[in-house]
Amino acid sequence: MSLKAVLLKNLLRQSRLSSYTPIVINYHRDYRYNNTGKEKKHNRNAIYALLGSVIVGSAANIKQKESKNREKVEAGAKKQGLPTYTAEEVSKHDNKKSFWVTYKYGVYDVTSFLPSHPGGEQIYNAAGLSIEPFWNVYGMHKTEEVYKLLESYRIGNLHDDDVVDHSDDELWAREPHRDPRLLVMTAKPFNAEIPPHLQVQNFDTPNELFYVRQHMPVPELDAKEHRLRVVLVGDTTIVKEFSLEELQQFPAARLSAALMCAGNRRSEMNKVKPVKGLSWTTGAISNAQWGGVYLRDVLAHCGLDFAAVEGKHVIFTGSDIDATGVNFSTSIPLYMALDPNAQILLATSMNGAPLPPDHGYPLRVVVPGAPAVRSVKWLQSITISNEESGSHWHQKDYRSFNPTKTWETADFPSAPPVYSLPVTAAACEPADGATVAPVDGHIQVKGYAYSGGGAKILRVDVSSDRGRTWREAQLQCDAAPPRTHYAWTLWTISMPVDGACQMEIWVKATDSNFNTQPENFDDIWNIRGILSNAYHRIKVNIKR
Repeated sequence: MSLKAVLLKNLLRQSRLSSYTPIVINYHRDYRYNNTGKEKKHNRNAIYALLGSVIVGSAANIKQKESKNREKVEAGAKKQGLPTYTAEEVSKHDNKKSFWVTYKYGVYDVTSFLPSHPGGEQIYNAAGLSIEPFWNVYGMHKTEEVYKLLESYRIGNLHDDDVVDHSDDELWAREPHRDPRLLVMTAKPFNAEIPPHLQVQNFDTPNELFYVRQHMPVPELDAKEHRLRVVLVGDTTIVKEFSLEELQQFPAARLSAALMCAGNRRSEMNKVKPVKGLSWTTGAISNAQWGGVYLRDVLAHCGLDFAAVEGKHVIFTGSDIDATGVNFSTSIPLYMALDPNAQILLATSMNGAPLPPDHGYPLRVVVPGAPAVRSVKWLQSITISNEESGSHWHQKDYRSFNPTKTWETADFPSAPPVYSLPVTAAACEPADGATVAPVDGHIQVKGYAYSGGGAKILRVDVSSDRGRTWREAQLQCDAAPPRTHYAWTLWTISMPVDGACQMEIWVKATDSNFNTQPENFDDIWNIRGILSNAYHRIKVNIKR
């Protein structure tokens, strides 16, 4: 059963009192449902939303297994001594003055939470509904912190007759095989990083070890049937459609590029003050050789006016859908897409093989030098528009705030989207806390460095005396022309060992724009924990 069908079935499960007819009304699978019953009951245009929305979980021990979380916090369990409400009663509390949701047996009044909801107005879609089906898609919400938050708004129990089994087994039944060496952050959806010692073994990360970042279940697509739709919105809208075979008629292009999640190293920023998001360490970055065709060539073929660029955007839409039937989408400025140095690729291969399902099979866009969220997987449409993407992922995430902004004070519409990445570096081997035996009075330290926007890594500096003195590492990088250094740089250094039993190693990089990493996280802290690029620090025990 397709993901779409499972989501529709979940809708029918949720309503025991009304009759629903699902109707697909546009290309982007923006599903709407007509309620033919006399009573509203458990029905909304956007079926499911969630407490926490698509803000992906919490950095507080997100690696814990869901079963352990449930053992510690009985989220949604029936509680004695609380009033019982029917689904019909819950559904009447559907406005800003009184806003209720359900989770399993639990009924929750989250009215006071609305202003601080990280997902903004997305939560309004959940009025009077169960949030459980949506949390089955965004499984990273099933953490102890989120359960505790939810239970703090508990007001009652849902009537036994209205409790629906929202099993999520079918949603995830056809997930692709994953390498057991990956360090899993969340299982549903699957998010995992590459172990640090494996990061530095190869310049190009093997496909099976490339870090994985998913927002929803992986869609099942057929390369022979897949089509890319290109829409140029204007006085006369142009629409063209391409099969993968037709895309291959454009000049072939190859690109060596790293993709890095904007939240890479978030776990370090979280130590300053809690942030929202997956608790990535240093493993949310990998490098690959991408093959495909240039986006510029396809847009030119479609008749795009390269002289009329100002104020326009390129919206990329994937085939993955959330629990409301909305496709994943984000955008970049058109001027960025048309810059020859940007080398934006419509990719069909990765390290010489077809794209794996986890990495966008059969087609993804690769926007090098930008946060990996812009490199939309399972690409189904490209739209040239006068507006940015209106999706939640673009409007309510991956934006920049200063350290004093909170979820209550952050103004997402006025905050600039992140389209490039700052310089960063990390030590990967030995691992933090490892015990190492010196050889001839030295230990070998290895790691990576990277900077967005095509900047080259000029230097990686390493200190073992808390920054009093620095040594330069040896670099391994690609031979790309200036302003097109999209691959990462691997580095290695032999550090002398003094008589201490422990060494604290600091690492920082400088790029070709002479940008250098900041020393600490305090001044770059932000509510989403993105762009976490202060000095990387590890402690190593010296074996005597």
